[in-house]
Amino acid sequence: MYKLLILIVISLSTALQAADYPTRPVRMVVAYAPGGTTDFTARVVAPKLAELLGQTVVVDNRPGAGSILGTDLVAKGTPDGYTIMMADTTYGIIPAIYAKLPFDVQKDFTAISQIMTVPNALVVHPSVAARSVKELVALAKAKPGELTFGSGGVGTPLHMAGEQLKVAAGINMLHVPHKGAAPAMASLLGGQITLVFPTLTLAVPQVKAGKLRGLAVTSARRAAAFPDMPTMSEAGYPAVNATSWFGLVAPARAPKPVLNRLGAETAKIVKMADVRERIEAQHGQVVGSSPAEFAKFVAAEIANWTEVARAGNIKAE
Repeated sequence: MYKLLILIVISLSTALQAADYPTRPVRMVVAYAPGGTTDFTARVVAPKLAELLGQTVVVDNRPGAGSILGTDLVAKGTPDGYTIMMADTTYGIIPAIYAKLPFDVQKDFTAISQIMTVPNALVVHPSVAARSVKELVALAKAKPGELTFGSGGVGTPLHMAGEQLKVAAGINMLHVPHKGAAPAMASLLGGQITLVFPTLTLAVPQVKAGKLRGLAVTSARRAAAFPDMPTMSEAGYPAVNATSWFGLVAPARAPKPVLNRLGAETAKIVKMADVRERIEAQHGQVVGSSPAEFAKFVAAEIANWTEVARAGNIKAE
């Protein structure tokens, strides 16, 4: 009876908190330094969310350990809806490549809404004798281990996309990790490596300037920026589907009414014309999914990357 009373009190307290939410500023953690696409997404959404909630939403950059430090901070945060996080593709990759993490993505977090996706593109240096994915694969088979692909580090989307291609095409390429996507692109522009799978945000200016050659995009449909460029599926490799995504999550056990409020407001935000315009200017595609849809998506991402990591024997420490 005593335990039942405690549960009733806790339930009533949670309901009252949710009804008044928010009564103070909300912190939106970004597990990276300012300037990247994750930070961009947070800074597009935060002021709009503040308007709808009637409270300040502060973007709090907490970089370190490939997003693990910031993610752990949120996982251990109070589950009251006042600390949320702008998650991205790496959120679904790290469970697949790290044997031990200080948190469990699927148990310690709850989904709010996926905000947008940004396709990646397979780009090569102009000196590479391949004008299609088919020709690139043939070149890799003729010169096993000689082609190199750059990334922003082990386990980043750029790395995992290259691993997907290796497995799907049955080719051997050498992975060359860098300290970020921008340095990897600099190496490609300088001709030090063969290819990279950057986001369209990074790829479009270089390809349109003729400094790099685009072979395909990883999205399900062709990109507006490259209407004549095939998708990886059209090129014969549907398994190469590494597309960068961004969405809000919160610590597990946050009050459901609060999560529903955050999810509903986020869905409104992505439908705003000025928000859509800013996202599309970065070659992104708005999503605005429900918490259940986003949770299902993340689970599928983890399963997908776990298989890629197993096939490529990819491990991080």
